[in-house]
Amino acid sequence: MELKGLIETAGELIDAAGVVVIVGGALTATAMFGHRLTHGAPFPATYRRYRQGLGRAILLGLEFLVAGDIVRSVAVSPTFAGVGVLAMIVLIRTFLSASLEVELEGRWPWRRARDDVPPEAV
Repeated sequence: MELKGLIETAGELIDAAGVVVIVGGALTATAMFGHRLTHGAPFPATYRRYRQGLGRAILLGLEFLVAGDIVRSVAVSPTFAGVGVLAMIVLIRTFLSASLEVELEGRWPWRRARDDVPPEAV
């Protein structure tokens, strides 16, 4: 097998890992949600934890999908058009990731370090 074929296969495997992470995370978060509800946990807190677990699985899966796109687009066919399409995909997925992060944490990702510093340290 030639190098391009190996790189293409690697990109597809990374994509598959991303899909597995998203599906597995969704199933795990849903199972945990059901378990907590059936064992008397309060609904609002249980629902919030469910959304956070599901969001984290999606974020991690998106990272794998972006990595697979990078491997295939840059390593296999580094054309200007291919890199442009990759840039658009990365921009869209970065926007989705940032939106999910805000939804999960309630703050912008770059605010985390500043918000975690105790007031007496400033």
